[in-house]
Amino acid sequence: MAETKYEITYIIRPDIDEAAKTALVERFDNVVKDNGATIVDSKDWQKRKFAYKIGKYTEGTYHIINATAEDDKAVNEFDRLAKINSDILRQMIVKRED
Repeated sequence: MAETKYEITYIIRPDIDEAAKTALVERFDNVVKDNGATIVDSKDWQKRKFAYKIGKYTEGTYHIINATAEDDKAVNEFDRLAKINSDILRQMIVKRED
């Protein structure tokens, strides 16, 4: 079975301290790896202002993970856990064609 490329983008709330943000990123990188995906890269993109408020926030730090996997188990588990984590404001998973 061919590997599928995924791009996972999520927004971290802006008032989280640096140590907690590092732990959060590491935890979610491990969720992806532990469920069978291979991470190509995982990096902060930048802090950006939103077009509209998300909860009480007007900005957030965008983080991007590029990964490959043979099935969608890793991205499904990431999505499930990100939805219930209060430090992640939004997430989006895209299947890449390139």
